[in-house]
Amino acid sequence: MGKRTWMALALSLALLAGCGYRTMPAQGEEPAPGGASSAVETAPGGETAMPAQTPEEGVRAVCRVVDGGAEGALILAGEEAGEVYTLDVSALGLEEPLADGMMVEILYDGMILETWPAQFANVLAVRPAEGAAADDRCGLCLQVLADLWEVDAGLNEDITQLGVDLSGFTGLTEGEKAAVAYAFGMEHDILPVMGTWEELAEQGYIDRENLYWEDGCLFSITGETGKFDAQKWRSGLGAYFFLDCTASMEQDGTWTYTVGGEAIA
Repeated sequence: MGKRTWMALALSLALLAGCGYRTMPAQGEEPAPGGASSAVETAPGGETAMPAQTPEEGVRAVCRVVDGGAEGALILAGEEAGEVYTLDVSALGLEEPLADGMMVEILYDGMILETWPAQFANVLAVRPAEGAAADDRCGLCLQVLADLWEVDAGLNEDITQLGVDLSGFTGLTEGEKAAVAYAFGMEHDILPVMGTWEELAEQGYIDRENLYWEDGCLFSITGETGKFDAQKWRSGLGAYFFLDCTASMEQDGTWTYTVGGEAIA
């Protein structure tokens, strides 16, 4: 198990200790006390038992696999910024293998654990979504961020905070942007903060007067999927830029990119 998986598990357990369930009631069903919607039966002897569900009876969610497809420890994204999920499918006995960039259908009992990222409480089945072609543009962004991390590594070698700004990149949904930031942070054992330079300065991360982020580094991508710029910023005199990058998608949904030029500050 990789360090990203261990850290995600630790975060989930810590948050779960103080949280309950976020529930999506079926149409016409009243939420159960405590905010959870459920249908229960009383077994002989007074014990409460949940009725068995088949996959087709479950609530359906469609997400993109942002990372972890090959390992089975998935980071998933929906449309909205808060729709980021982790899901371990290694024990589910999937009929078809999954890959990063795929759209998948998750059938579950309707309850979502209020952790960060969120988790589907009781998964009945996971399968590729019908009619949705793979498009691993999230993987493209993760590769660009990983390459930025490696160049001029002194800018980020001692950081304990990590900023990610994808607000100027038009190729992803808000959920995918948040999931990319989370996956990138987990690669380096740092829970990332998302925001622009101005927002992070306003929140006290960046010293606006001295143009310096003492404990962190801000990574950003701007543009669109096929043509973009990227940079990492530590200070007014410590930054690295990928300029005029171009990218193209292969038939299998994977992306490759070329850096047009590089610059330092």
